[in-house]
Formats: sequence, structure tokens, C-alpha cells
Amino acid sequence: MSRDRTRFLTLVLAALVCGCAGEAERPTSLTPGDVEFERPSGSGEPHLSVGAEGRAVLTWIEPDGAASALRLAIRDTDGWSAPRTVRHTDQLFVNWADFPSSVEMPDGTIAVHWLEKVAQGPYAYHVLLAFSSDGGATWTEPLRAHDDASPTEHGFVSMVPWRDGAALTWLDGRDMVVDPGSGVRGAMSVRFRTLEPDGHLGPEVVLDDRTCECCQTALARVGDGLVAAYRDRSESEVRDISVVRGAGEQWTDPAPLSTDGWTIPGCPVNGPQLSANGQALASAWYTGVGGAPGVHVAFSDDGGATFGPRIRIDEGLPLGRVDIERLDDGSAVAVWLEASDDAPRVLARRVWPDGSMEASILVSETAGERSSGFPRMVRLSDELLVAWTLATDDGGVRVRSVRLSG
Repeated sequence: MSRDRTRFLTLVLAALVCGCAGEAERPTSLTPGDVEFERPSGSGEPHLSVGAEGRAVLTWIEPDGAASALRLAIRDTDGWSAPRTVRHTDQLFVNWADFPSSVEMPDGTIAVHWLEKVAQGPYAYHVLLAFSSDGGATWTEPLRAHDDASPTEHGFVSMVPWRDGAALTWLDGRDMVVDPGSGVRGAMSVRFRTLEPDGHLGPEVVLDDRTCECCQTALARVGDGLVAAYRDRSESEVRDISVVRGAGEQWTDPAPLSTDGWTIPGCPVNGPQLSANGQALASAWYTGVGGAPGVHVAFSDDGGATFGPRIRIDEGLPLGRVDIERLDDGSAVAVWLEASDDAPRVLARRVWPDGSMEASILVSETAGERSSGFPRMVRLSDELLVAWTLATDDGGVRVRSVRLSG
């Protein structure tokens, strides 16, 4: 049987079996290794990024006395560095879904973002940034990532290296006003700006002035441009994933990544992820349309201008919380949380643009609670690093290498 015909039959089977991902006909090319990095109980909110020289940078939060500490570790050819403290304060806003992140710029400067409370309200916090030019040994004084200083929600940041510095998107609640009589008026927006190694911030650009309130944003470089993805929000409460494309101050109007038609009156706290190589782009997201939750992947070969059909990859009981990494052969590896019939699990699966896929692999058992957070993943040559939170009494942040063959 030809490879193309095998892929075709796999896609047909996926469409026929209970609306879930079909049984893969390919042997898996993903081999999980041992846990190579772990932090103590109470740690969580991990994030991974790839540095300018192929290093992995991990950030997370852990309790430290009466306060919380934002920590960072770097993995190079000698293994993981000792944890370094970026910020230690009792004003750190710690949230299972809205976590700090890092980006390493072309000159080696590392920027880290986090959230810090600015008032007594439950969602009054700002995005702060600090910079290190010595691998995280020392850090600059924090600066606010956005111009707005109102005591409202700002968060769900995505950062990528961009030109000589970095680019970032975030959700901004400056237009949302809490009215005791009528509830919240105004809408959340998604905004963009650039960041230089010296801390200079470019002008703010509104990418969409009405979005879902607390789903993660995503940002990817595609050739000379950028693509941002986020969960949109229509006047009729349809909350599908939208994308915008651009660079600097010039951006396209929002367009649907996939027309799922998911109408939901509140935020599902489940944002999209993107991964690109040149103009080729892979996306992953969660939807609960029709009461049938699913994790989907779609591919674009024109920098996000158009996407192929969505491909369902979960095993029937997904919690979402996705991440994705595109591979050199055009396939992608996605990671997500699956409730399963016994214990919730962190799963990974390789999928191709034509809909064929491998069997999923188990990265770790986990928990369905919010404290299990969002698994994050980066690619380093022929391996993937996956970070997650083991939400048990003796658990915490964990990192495992997944080897890639074939």
C-alpha cells in the first residue's frame, strides 16, 4: 500500500470512528525519556522557550516563605543550570492559566515577563518585564509592558524574538469597567508592541478590540512577518480562534483560523498555540462546540493567510491546554491534557497536514484540577522538551525530553 493511500485511509477512519481521532497506522516516532528536571511541591506555571543559540530557557513560580519567587533555569550542552531568581515578592499574581514567560533576543539578552498586583481587586494586575545580559545572574529593575496604568487585567502574554529584539502580544482590560449595577461593561482587547534589548518599547497596536477575556494568546514568526492567534468573541458570544498577520504597526483584519461556531457565554480558559518555520505554520486549539470537546490541529503553507481543514487529534475526552511544535518535514507534534477513563494524562501526538497521525504517547499522568496547569513544549534539534505541573502532594514542575526519530 502506498504511503499516500495509507494516509488517506487513516483520515477516513478518523472521520468515521465516533468523531474522535482514528487509530494511527504509523508506528510512533516519539520516545519519552526520564524526567530530567524537577522542582518541589507547590511549584507550577512552567514555560519553555528556545534561546538564540539553541538553549532551552525554563521559567516557573514556586512558594518562598511568605512570598512567591519567579525562577529561571537554562539547559545547554552541560545540562540544566541551577535555578536563578528573577523576582521575589508577595505581590506576584500567581494564576494557573496566566503564567510568566521568557524570550532570548539575538544579542543574548533574556527578557522575562510576569504579572504583579496593583490593587485589591481580584483581576487588577499589570505585565512587568525585566532583562538580563548575563544569562540570568542579574536583572534590571522591572518596567511595565503596557502604557495603561489602570487597575485592570493585563496578561496572557506571548513573546518571540523579532528583528534585533522581541515582539509581544497581550490581553488588555483597560476598556473593561466594573459597574455594580450592570456588571462588566466594555471589552477585552489584544495588543502588540516591540521590545528592544535596552528596554525600549515600540508603539502599542490594537490587533482586535473585542476578544475572549482569559484565553492564552499565541505569536509566531513567519518569514519576515508575524502571526498572532487568540480566542475571539463576537457580539453573539461565538468564541472561535482568530488570526491576524503583520509586522510593526501594520496588521490585517482578524480572520477565523477555523469556523467552529462555538457559542459559549463565558471564557473557556483554553487558548491556541502556533509554531512556524518560514512560511509554514502549524496551529493547535481546543473547542467545545456542540457539547463535543475536541483538540484540533491545522496547517498553513502561506504564513497564516489560509489554513487547511482542522484535524482532530484527541482521544475523546480532552481537557485541551494545548501546545504544538512544527517539524522540518511539514508534520507537527502537539501536546495536550486528556481526561481519559481513569487518570488525566499529558499526551503527545505527531500529525501530518493530510490528516494522518501516529499513536499518541504518554508524557505523564496528571490531574484534572486547575493546579495541573498547561503543558509547554519546545523543540531542540531531534528532541522535544515538555514541561508540566505534577499536581500531587509531592509533585511540582517537571521537564521530560521526548526523542524524535524518523
